[in-house]
Formats: sequence, C-alpha cells, structure tokens
Amino acid sequence: MSQFPTKMTDLSRIMDLILWRHADAVDGIPDISRELTAKGTKHAHLMADWINARIPDDTRILVSPAIRALQTADALKRPYIINKSIAPEADVMSLLLAAGWPDAGGTVMLVGHQPAFGRAAMLLLSGIETDMSIKKSGLLWISNRVRGTTQQNVLRAVISPDMV
Repeated sequence: MSQFPTKMTDLSRIMDLILWRHADAVDGIPDISRELTAKGTKHAHLMADWINARIPDDTRILVSPAIRALQTADALKRPYIINKSIAPEADVMSLLLAAGWPDAGGTVMLVGHQPAFGRAAMLLLSGIETDMSIKKSGLLWISNRVRGTTQQNVLRAVISPDMV
C-alpha cells in the first residue's frame, strides 16, 4: 500500500495545498520569459503523471505568469488560472492569500518559484518563515485539518522527479 496521498477523501481535512516548483529552465533575461530545458520538460511530465494520479478533479490550479511555470503546468493537461500574485518576486503572504490558505477548502495547487515556496512551506510547518530549498520540479503537499479542537498543518508528501 502506497504511503503517498490518494484521491480518497478524508473528511477531517479542511484544505490541501500543493506547492509545485517549476521545472529546470534555460538561463536568460528577461527572467519572466525563460523556457524549460529538455530536462525540465521531461521532469514536468514525470511529475504531472504522479500528480494527476493523486489530486482531485476539482483541484484549483494557480500558475505564475513566468513561461517556465506555465510550461510546467501545461504538463498536467488541466485547466489553470494565471495569477500574478505567485510570480517570481512573490512573497509568502501573497502565495497564501492567492491560495486562500487555510479557509478556501478543497485542494489548491500553486505552480511557481523559489524562494517563496520554500519559505511558505517552512512557515506552515514550523511557524517560522525561513529558507528551505525545493528542488526544481519538486513539490510539497501540505494539509490543514482539525483534530478535536486543534487545527494542524500536516506534511503529506515531498516528491522530486528523481523519486518518481
């Protein structure tokens, strides 16, 4: 039996937040126009297959307007919304507000950038906004749930392309 999240519904869960960092991109300027490398495209598709097998059909997907993030999200072959609040220069609060964390409910996936994704994950998991590296095309899946009268943030999965 897999330890990873499945599409099964857990009624004690309020919201799932998936932070998916864009795949490997070429260097260049302007930053917003950088495209995926061949390696990045391959990794985006590997991760998309893993993600699609596990996320609900009604997952809300918000994507940075950067080309590399859009190309990463395209691998999912699902509809998404481009959201400037999660662009490369975004801060943690902008990410969490865009996602509606933790009150939006359901599953929300953000496709975007470091360092804000790592900082957001650290804030949600430890209560301290500090740096954490997320590998290109890697993701963190965090759930917010209520147990008794206590609200909890739970790390459900950390996956990178070399693990798929």
